[in-house]
Amino acid sequence: MALSVTEPEPVAPLFRRKVFYIPGYDPFYPRRYRELYRTEGQAQAQISGYTIDLSPKKSAGDYGWHVKSAIGGQGGVADIDVLVWSDIVKSSMDQGIAATYLQMARTVWIYVVSGALFRLMRLRKGPMIAALYPVVFLLVQLALAVGLGGAVFGGGMAATGLIPGADTWLFTRAGFAVILAMVAGVWVLQLCKRYDAKIFAYYLMHDYAYSAQLGGANPPELEQRMAVFRGRIRQALTQPYDEVLVVGHSSGAHLAVSVLADLIREGPPPQHPALGFLSLGQVVPMVSFLPKAHRLRADLQFLAAQSGLTWVDVTAPGDGCAFALCDPVCVTGVAPDNKRGPLVISAAFSQTLSPKRWRALRWRFFRLHFQYLCAFDRPGDYDYFRITAGAQTLAARYAGRKPSASRIEVPRSGYRGTTA
Repeated sequence: MALSVTEPEPVAPLFRRKVFYIPGYDPFYPRRYRELYRTEGQAQAQISGYTIDLSPKKSAGDYGWHVKSAIGGQGGVADIDVLVWSDIVKSSMDQGIAATYLQMARTVWIYVVSGALFRLMRLRKGPMIAALYPVVFLLVQLALAVGLGGAVFGGGMAATGLIPGADTWLFTRAGFAVILAMVAGVWVLQLCKRYDAKIFAYYLMHDYAYSAQLGGANPPELEQRMAVFRGRIRQALTQPYDEVLVVGHSSGAHLAVSVLADLIREGPPPQHPALGFLSLGQVVPMVSFLPKAHRLRADLQFLAAQSGLTWVDVTAPGDGCAFALCDPVCVTGVAPDNKRGPLVISAAFSQTLSPKRWRALRWRFFRLHFQYLCAFDRPGDYDYFRITAGAQTLAARYAGRKPSASRIEVPRSGYRGTTA
């Protein structure tokens, strides 16, 4: 009797991806990004009906994790690395109270005198309100310190005036009151700084000051770290991945622009994987509009013309900390004639978040700035976890996708030079 043998169904090979995540100006250890990916990935998987599992990283590098997914009947694995520069951020934030106020004065001077402040306000008011926020709060704190110091000085003078014969040692009396006033003022400023984790005035001031300190040029220590990033990405391009994806969030977006521009100028390895660039919540104009940002402007111009790179830029009008739907190449005024990217699309928070969740998050500006890395109740064609863990390249996912109709492409920068 003949036996029938059922052949097993062929198993499609897993799609392999390497992801490099470049965070913004963030002093915290990158473990928080793994936890965010884990919790929000599970939430998105439950909403969208797919599976996604995290495990410890298997590849070399500073910090990251491994992801296995089953999305739409296709399997994928991804090695996600965080390209760390938090140590540089921490060092730049190691400023005293007086140094921070000096930073504030210098940063405001650079943006006002260069005219960048007024051009940026014509572009998007949201991120400029965010930029003025630390200035206003630091000035309010200074006013409170001066006010309390003045009150203490007046009280000290009045109290010593009640002492018989005090008018014969007026200088000593006034000096004593001044010391009391100074102690009171410093106490107020120190108290405000101690609770800055809830206010973010010092944090944001250091952020803007770091980008503006050299008029838009990168500090040497940052250039050195970006060269390390470039080497890590180049090495991944020699490995058997289907895609190497670079994700730049917030300030990390303009770092990624320069890293990728340098990488491509060097020449990619032969037969390399697909190369994708996902910029999220970008604040590129805050730097590219400054007078000495020649390097960034040249990199924007170069990267926008590359056919071997898929660049998708995702922002949302609901994110008041980003230049929503502003094409970073066009608004800077450096768009080449053969421009290919980026594809500018909206994450449309008001549509992709449920009404209840949108109401809960709408005024939590800093939380919304990280929504691109989180789950959506009603996701559209932007799903961070499908993009980073799914079995489809960035190019394939957005093939034929039209850019958002409400994008801004009008050149606004007063500085468009690409050479120093």
